[in-house]
Amino acid sequence: MTTSFTPAAPGGVTPLIVSDTTLRDGAQMPGVRFSVDDKVSIAKALAEAGVDVIEAGFPAVSDREIEAVRRICAEVAVPRVMVLCRTVAGDIEAAWQALAEAAPDRRGVGVFLGTSPLHRRYKLGKSKDDCLRMIDAAVTLARKRFAKVTFSCEDGSRTEPAFLRRAYTVAMDAGATGIGFPDTLGVLTPEAVKRRVRMLCVLAHPRGVKLRVHFHNDLGLATANTLAAAAAGADIVHLTVGGIGERAGNAALEETVMALLLHPKQYKRTVGVDPAKLTALCRLVSRLSGVPLPANKAVVGGNVFATSAGVHQDGLLKHPDTYLPFRPEAVGAEGIRFPLSPMSGRAALALRLTELGITLSEEELVRASKVVKNADPSQWADEEALVRRAAAAAREGAP
Repeated sequence: MTTSFTPAAPGGVTPLIVSDTTLRDGAQMPGVRFSVDDKVSIAKALAEAGVDVIEAGFPAVSDREIEAVRRICAEVAVPRVMVLCRTVAGDIEAAWQALAEAAPDRRGVGVFLGTSPLHRRYKLGKSKDDCLRMIDAAVTLARKRFAKVTFSCEDGSRTEPAFLRRAYTVAMDAGATGIGFPDTLGVLTPEAVKRRVRMLCVLAHPRGVKLRVHFHNDLGLATANTLAAAAAGADIVHLTVGGIGERAGNAALEETVMALLLHPKQYKRTVGVDPAKLTALCRLVSRLSGVPLPANKAVVGGNVFATSAGVHQDGLLKHPDTYLPFRPEAVGAEGIRFPLSPMSGRAALALRLTELGITLSEEELVRASKVVKNADPSQWADEEALVRRAAAAAREGAP
């Protein structure tokens, strides 16, 4: 297995634009309160990692949001900074206040409106025709200020397909350069995503309009849905570091990137993100957001390169690729760990003994392993003391 992630491009490969929304959707996660400095620090790390677009915030929310976007534009070398707006003139004006000083080709806005029956009736109190007029007016206004305008149907996955097409057509007629398809409630499956994305590509691509997708993780399918969308022809994927965001979060940057890099022939998409930056990036966002990375977090969790099972430990000690999908250095992690447990075998115990400067014969190692495996759970509170006792017992001939 190779640890390099610059695979030979298969025929028909297409670049995929990575748009990170950690600073907008990720910041909406309950309990997350990024300061302006936090946002700038994360934006710099995202740019260094190679993301193509940063969705930096929702300027209409507060003056602090505007300040954060301004500073990111001024201090961070990233190709494009996007912000979010409702179909409200005041939101578009706030977006202009935040982005006006950025170069025209570096700034853009994402305009959204709820289009599902539930949103139209209960949230907006608007008819379909009302919604279409709001879309037309907002996109037309946004295009007067911004060269890049993406329109998204909020709750698009629960919007009637025929009305979805009408809404996007109105947006494109008004000048939208991109359309966004969000699975706002995270209810879709990969099979359904492929059908929707193919339909929208047929609508958008002949007009030179890009399709962006945005998936939530309420069913645990956000990354799978993003990959399905990439395979079906989506141009831009919306992701967050560590998958943070509303409710169960968003499609995770690190998971999507590694899946695409490991399977270039399947997806035929390339990304510019440097995988070696992923672990540090996730740890930074975890620290600043206060959202811990679970030990079993895919790609960057503490246990991804750790095992306490004897069979796995033995295999890894003989060759790392026996039980690793990719090497730790590929994602910037420290290395393989072999924490001992009642499931550990003699190979890992011998390694731990060596680290402690203890040498046992093969027969003594067998006896020490039995002591460790049969230790009371309370004895595992101090692993080193347990191993030393096991070694001493083995030398004394304990069974």
